[in-house]
Amino acid sequence: MSDVMFPGRFRDLANYYTTGRPTYPRLLARRVADLVGLNGSQTVLDLGTGPGFLAIDFHPFAGKVIGVDPEPEMLNAARRNAAKAGVNIEFVAGSSGDLGPQTGRLHLVTIGRAFHWMDRPSTLEVLDTLIEPTGGVALFQDSFPNVPVNDWHSAFQAILDYYGAADPARERTHGNKDHETVLLDSAFSHLERIAVLERRRTSIENLVDRSLSYARAWEGRPGSRLKDMAPEVRDALESYATKGYVAEVLEGTALIPRRPAAVA
Repeated sequence: MSDVMFPGRFRDLANYYTTGRPTYPRLLARRVADLVGLNGSQTVLDLGTGPGFLAIDFHPFAGKVIGVDPEPEMLNAARRNAAKAGVNIEFVAGSSGDLGPQTGRLHLVTIGRAFHWMDRPSTLEVLDTLIEPTGGVALFQDSFPNVPVNDWHSAFQAILDYYGAADPARERTHGNKDHETVLLDSAFSHLERIAVLERRRTSIENLVDRSLSYARAWEGRPGSRLKDMAPEVRDALESYATKGYVAEVLEGTALIPRRPAAVA
């Protein structure tokens, strides 16, 4: 998940990613697998794998799954999560800048919440040499639709924004061109989008861990995040909780870029 411009940024966040970050709706991986023609024999590369959520989701549809991340602690978390899920995934230290012929032929490259950290045009140029003609890329994001059950989210986001106001990476993560603009100028210029909404109940403590998983919060206002931010999150969410759990509706979205010839 990290970038060479901010080394070690995610070193202390791996456990919070596992316990706090929401997984994507499992149906989303199935829909993407169907669209790009995964048949159980090809290779899927999860680039910026973090705790390995997407690598695990795509394991049932691939012959081989490789997860790549530059942060050793994230890779350790991913290996633990894969072992817990009972799946065999190869996790490798590296970044988008390490991709090359040694990576082998790929059918699908998945990227979750990490594309903005990469040199996107260069990454897409390299992927064009590695991905099979009928394959593609899938960029994953999550969001929280403006529905009554998500009323808590604005208070949660306000706390994150407050703590992350001084984040030195803020310009990097908020100042990029839209992914679509970059993709339309690449070899993978045919774009399709799939979304799946899913109701969930999440404990307040898991949401506290979610808040602590955002590097921008740790890089923001001085002071201990565990001392200051965590209690603020608990207090903000208490009125929305029932027996310690908060209801939420998560929207998982996949933007799937492919070459125009693959869909002609």
